[in-house]
Amino acid sequence: MGKDKDLISYHGMPQSIYLYGLLSELCQNTFLSIRADQKQEYKDLDVIVDQNIYRGPFNGLLSAHHMESEAAWLVIACDLPFIDEETLRLLISERDRSKKATALATHKTGLPEPLAAIWEPLGLNQVPDYLEESQSSCPRKYLLSTEIKLVYPQKDEVLLNANFEEEYLEAIKKLAAL
Repeated sequence: MGKDKDLISYHGMPQSIYLYGLLSELCQNTFLSIRADQKQEYKDLDVIVDQNIYRGPFNGLLSAHHMESEAAWLVIACDLPFIDEETLRLLISERDRSKKATALATHKTGLPEPLAAIWEPLGLNQVPDYLEESQSSCPRKYLLSTEIKLVYPQKDEVLLNANFEEEYLEAIKKLAAL
């Protein structure tokens, strides 16, 4: 993208602040997963600073898990400009505590979205072994290798990632049309 995706404004404020507010309405506690150099930017919010022990997105997930190992973590990536309260409520209502995770998936691909999911403690407990044994640090590959529940939102668009400038511009155009 060429810039911090958490600072992009899709809803009249930085995406991280928008998601923090949205999740605060739905969760008992809400945290932003941040790098150590971002602490000053988010000094007024509850944050979890990445411990930099693990590779890739698991770094933030496992930093949260180490902070509270008995908690399930509802995780939403900051690059999902269309994620909404209705979809998050669906994910929460469909949660299956007996699985390693409950993840949103598109109808088109049927693939779990690991950063739009509820990760159970049991699933997160097994991730370090997976990372040690696997060549991959991809959370989706982990979810595909274990027992999870998939939840399909009403519209696939809510899981559209904006990782590149073109996707950002397309998202802004679509949001303006709503």
